[in-house]
Amino acid sequence: MEADSTSQSGTRRWAFVPSAPVLSVSLALAAGLALRLWMLKKYFLVNGDSLIYGDMGKNLLLHGQYALTGVGGRLNPTLIRLPGYPLFLALCFRGFGMENYASAAWVQIALELAGCLLLADFAGRIAPVALRGGFGCGAGFSRGAAHATLWLAALCPFTAIYAAAPMPEALTLFMIALALWSAARFRERPGWGPALCFTFAVTYAALLRPDGALVAVALAPALFIVLLRTDPGCPILATFFCRKGGKPQSLTSPCLARIAVVCLLLALVPFAAWTLRNWQVFHLFQPLASRYANDPGQETYPGWQRWVKTWSLDFVSTYDVYWEVPGAPLDLAKLPSRAFDSPAQYQETAALASNYNDRDKARDIVPDVDARFGKLADERIAAHPLRYYLWLPLGRVADMSLRPRVENMDIDLDWWVYAHHRAETRFSWAYAVLNALYLLLALAGLSLRPRFWPWIVVYMVMRCALLMTVEAPEARYTLECFPMLFALGGIAVCAGFISRCKNR
Repeated sequence: MEADSTSQSGTRRWAFVPSAPVLSVSLALAAGLALRLWMLKKYFLVNGDSLIYGDMGKNLLLHGQYALTGVGGRLNPTLIRLPGYPLFLALCFRGFGMENYASAAWVQIALELAGCLLLADFAGRIAPVALRGGFGCGAGFSRGAAHATLWLAALCPFTAIYAAAPMPEALTLFMIALALWSAARFRERPGWGPALCFTFAVTYAALLRPDGALVAVALAPALFIVLLRTDPGCPILATFFCRKGGKPQSLTSPCLARIAVVCLLLALVPFAAWTLRNWQVFHLFQPLASRYANDPGQETYPGWQRWVKTWSLDFVSTYDVYWEVPGAPLDLAKLPSRAFDSPAQYQETAALASNYNDRDKARDIVPDVDARFGKLADERIAAHPLRYYLWLPLGRVADMSLRPRVENMDIDLDWWVYAHHRAETRFSWAYAVLNALYLLLALAGLSLRPRFWPWIVVYMVMRCALLMTVEAPEARYTLECFPMLFALGGIAVCAGFISRCKNR
C-alpha cells in the first residue's frame, strides 16, 4: 500500500530531511560556489580550444564574421566549430570586455549552480511513487531525492572544474539539466512553457557540440508519447488546424500537435541557417561540424586515423601520440606494445615513423605516408577484426568512464606509479573511487525504475555507442552523462535513507 503523505510513519521516513529546507539548499549552493571559486583560482587557464572559440567570438563582435584570424590579421571563414560557444563568448566579451575569459567562467559557474537546482527538481519529479511523501514542494515532488541530488551535483569536482574553464562543457551541462527539467514538467502538465524551454535547451546543446543532439533524440520520443496520450483526438491531418471532433479546441487546452510542430520548426531554424551559411561560403552541405574539426581543403589523414584506432585505448595515447602528430615527432617509445602484432609490423612502423620524422621541420603527414599507415591499419584490422570493432572501442569507453578525472590538474599521466609520485597516486585513486561511487549510485537509482528511466538508458546507450567511434579517448567526453547520474544517484541516496529508517 502506498504511504500516506500525512501519516506519522511518513514523517519518520523523511526524518533525514532538514527541518529548514531553505537552509539545506543555501548550504549546498554555498558549498558548490566555494568549490567552483577554488577551481577558478587554482585551475583557470586559457589555451588551445578556448583561444579558438574566443577568436571566433571576437571576430563576430568586431567584424561580423564567423572566422579565425590568420597570418597578417586576415580573416579566414571557418566551420570547424559550431557557433554555440563562440556566440556565448561574444556576449560575455560584449558585456564584460573584449577577451575577458574570466567573465565567461563566472557566468558558467552561475549557470551550473542553476543547473544543480534544475536537476534537484527533476529528481524530485521522477522519483518513484514509493519514495514520495508529504514533504513535496509541489505536485509529485520528492524533497528527499531533490536534496540528495542537489548536494551530489553541487559538490561534484568533475563537473565543477569545467565550470572554471572557458570551454563548452559547463554550458552543455546546464542545457542538459534544463532539457531534463523541462521534459519532466511537460510530462506532468503539457504546455507551451516547458515545450519551448525543452526546445531551446536541446537546440543550444546541439549548437555547442554536435553530440548534444543526442539529448533531443533520446528525450523527444518521451514527450511525443505524452502528446499522443494527452491529445489522441488531434490527428495528423488536423495538425495545423488544431481541431478535435470537428470543433476547435478550448483555449485552455492548446493543441499539443501544434506545439510539437512549432517546436520542431524552431529547433531546425538555427541549423538551417548554419547549413545555408556553409553552403554560401564553402559550397558544402554541412549541417553540423566536420568529423575531425577541419575546414574544407584541410587534410584529415584517414590512414593515420585508422591506424591509431587499431591500438589506441587510453588517454595516455591521446596525449602522447594523437595530439602530437602531425607537428611533433612520432616517438616509437611512446607507442604501447599492442601497436605491433609482429616484429615485421614493428619494423614497418619504425620505417614509417622515420619517414615522417625526417620529412621536414613542419612534420606533416604527406599522402604517401598516410596511405602506408592506412595499409598497415588494414592488415591489423583483417588479422584481428574483433579487436578493432569491439574490444578496443569498449576499452576506450571504459577508460573514459572509469579513469580518474584529473586531466585538468597538475598530475602526471602515469599517476598509478606510486614510486614516482605518492601523493598524486593517492589523490588519483581517491578520484577514481569517487567517480565509481557516482556510477554505482546511479545504477542503484536506475534499478528503482524512476520516471523517464527508459529514456535515460536510451541516452546512455547512444552516448556510449557514439564514443565507441572515437579514436582518441578523453574523460571529458562522458561528462554529458553526469546530469542524469546526479538525479539517479540522488534517488538512490533517498531510497537508502528510507530503507534505513524502515529497518529501525
